[in-house]
Amino acid sequence: MTLFSHLASPVYIFLINMKADCPFSDINRKLNNNELEIIPDLGRVSANITVLSLTSNKIANILSEHLKPFQSLEILDLSNNNISELKISSFPSLQLKYLYINSNRITSVEPGTFDNLSTTLQVLKLNRNRISAIPQKMFKLSHLQHLELNRNKIKKIDGLTFQGLPALKSLKLQRNGVTRLMDGAFWGLTNMEVLQLDHNNLTEITKGWLYGLLMLQQLHLSQNAISRISPDAWEFCQKLSELDLTFNQLSRLDDSSFVGLSVLVGLYIGNNKVNYIADCAFRGLSSLQTLDLKNNEISWTIEDMNGAFSGLDKLRKLVLQGNRIRSITKKAFSGLDALEHLDLSSNAIMSVQGNAFSQMRKLKELHLNTSSLLCDCQLKWLPQWMSENNFQNFVNASCAHPQLLKGRSIFAVSLDGFVCDDFPKPQITVQPETQSAIKGSNLSFVCSAASSSDSPMTFAWKKDNELLQDAEMENYAHLRAQGGEVMEYTTILRLRNVEFSNEGKYQCVISNHFGSSYSVKAKLTVNSKYVTFLYVNTVFPVLIICIF
Repeated sequence: MTLFSHLASPVYIFLINMKADCPFSDINRKLNNNELEIIPDLGRVSANITVLSLTSNKIANILSEHLKPFQSLEILDLSNNNISELKISSFPSLQLKYLYINSNRITSVEPGTFDNLSTTLQVLKLNRNRISAIPQKMFKLSHLQHLELNRNKIKKIDGLTFQGLPALKSLKLQRNGVTRLMDGAFWGLTNMEVLQLDHNNLTEITKGWLYGLLMLQQLHLSQNAISRISPDAWEFCQKLSELDLTFNQLSRLDDSSFVGLSVLVGLYIGNNKVNYIADCAFRGLSSLQTLDLKNNEISWTIEDMNGAFSGLDKLRKLVLQGNRIRSITKKAFSGLDALEHLDLSSNAIMSVQGNAFSQMRKLKELHLNTSSLLCDCQLKWLPQWMSENNFQNFVNASCAHPQLLKGRSIFAVSLDGFVCDDFPKPQITVQPETQSAIKGSNLSFVCSAASSSDSPMTFAWKKDNELLQDAEMENYAHLRAQGGEVMEYTTILRLRNVEFSNEGKYQCVISNHFGSSYSVKAKLTVNSKYVTFLYVNTVFPVLIICIF
């Protein structure tokens, strides 16, 4: 008779400490952190054990004959051992529901390894191993709901890899260095709700590798190298409610970036390189409640666009922290009637147009910290409005200009102190004009701005809301007749040998220390030139030039 034969009812065995001085019959002592090299023989009591934890030992192999006695076993934890491979012969037919083999040395898993557990296994964790490849159809576990393969060495996932897991609800593949997901990589996972692919090396989101994920609700892609979202990426994932794209390489959000995500509730795009947002980028996200865009480069979206967030009727939280925003226009947040939380912190905001926040009647928190405000007569409304709405606890705002008010909180400046004695921020005086040009010709757009400040001026041109990186510009400045106190700055954009690709809307941006001014958008149309001769008679030929 073995030591545990007198225990007839189901027993929980948590690895008896083989190094303990107390009697072996003390079954409440844990058996973890020993030097066991095989799964121990516990005699007749093995048949009643439901939980067996053998973590932090020196077990190198899992053998079927060692596990056969544990016919009631539901939870088996073999984490932190020396297991290097899993074979078909590893697991006998058991009632196992939870299997943990984390932090071992597993490099290979034979197809069919888990077949004997197919009718019972619900959770399988193989985190922190050395698995570099998953053979197709390796998993035939009809009841498995959660599979974890974090911190392995899986670089590529082929199509049909996870076929055979119809009940799977969550799959974790974080920190593997995955670079390629082939078309149909997750096909067959028709009930999966959560997919975690954080901390890998993925570069693109396409519908090919998302094919079949019809029930997916949460997709985590943080800490990858994603720079592109294909136009039809979400065709098969239209039940997605949470999308995490933080810490990637996205530089633009096109009007097709989120098409089909009508039930999306949370969208997280913080810590990317976004500097372009199309006019209709957020259209269709009618259920969105949280939009996080922190630490990008989307200053112009707030400074120049009207209604960039239109269509987000249910948005409650908008995070724009750290986006180099320097001014806020009156219509920057139009359409956000349900917004409750707006975070504009870590932006050196200099100006806020009158009543820029007034349409957000449900706003409860407005986070703003800036010491760069231009405290002129146009800002007079802001401290009073903030006080009336009890936002003082979230706001730390002080003046940078005029010199008399520099460093003072806007709440400490009297209404009479907000005056317009000068205009240090550039003001557009000459707008670029809409033009038509013949293909192959040269043309110029001209834009001017005036300022009472001697702060250095910078110039930029945009085409269809995107910055022209290699634009040919000519910039100059001259004194304007007002006692020599006002400087006028002119920038000329030159386009040579124009093509049809040059068509679009052009806009100049003139900036100094006190903010940026945006011109109107001048449209360029490029035409072809066709020359035909019409002979009225033999004496006087008539030349007709037709421009199309």
